Amino acid sequence: MTKDGPESTPPAGDEEKKPLIEYPSVYTFKVMGKQEPPGFTEHVRELFRRLMGTEVSPDSIREQPSSKGTYVSLSVSVYLLSEEHRRAIYAGLHKDERVIYYL
Repeated sequence: MTKDGPESTPPAGDEEKKPLIEYPSVYTFKVMGKQEPPGFTEHVRELFRRLMGTEVSPDSIREQPSSKGTYVSLSVSVYLLSEEHRRAIYAGLHKDERVIYYL
């Protein structure tokens, strides 16, 4: 026989937490940098190719220049297998000298 009551329910905060992102998943990174020198979009595509270990389709990258054209914001959508994979890409973005900001 089981009991109902406070003893049979786990205390608040002890529930198993679900991950915010379920893997595998398509994830979009935001990467910002200067338009000059030219080729920032291609530089980021090559950076993701190295970090992912596979080609990144040009269709997976959306480009948005700043109002004055000095900077460019890229949305890069890739297929991730794990949280470790996502963190490794963020670490690679952090180390790259041409990347000014990333989300």
